Amino acid sequence: MKAAMGRKARVAADLMDAAAFEGKLHARSATQQLEHWARVGRLVSAQPAEASRRIEAAFAGALDERDLSAEERVVWNAELDTAICEAASAVRFGEVLAARGVTTVALDEHGRLTHHHPDRTKPPG
Repeated sequence: MKAAMGRKARVAADLMDAAAFEGKLHARSATQQLEHWARVGRLVSAQPAEASRRIEAAFAGALDERDLSAEERVVWNAELDTAICEAASAVRFGEVLAARGVTTVALDEHGRLTHHHPDRTKPPG
């Protein structure tokens, strides 16, 4: 089987940082660690159909998470964590809070503390 060569995927910074850290523990580069996680995730996602249905039912609230087997709970927790991370990364919290009239403080791309006012004004200095 031919490996995909020359293709680059965009990876979230938090995943790359975690892969670099975890990779050091296992003598892998960050890229190798991401590939390892992807392969493990692919196998976990290929759970038998009945387990997948039970996990989906737990997500939908039709089955209590406590009724899942230990193995199903591992997958459920991983899926839940991923769903939370994906949802959080899609929300523009500054914009949401500005729309509610809340001033926020955040780091800019240079690591400087900046204020974001709802009226889009900037404080002096």
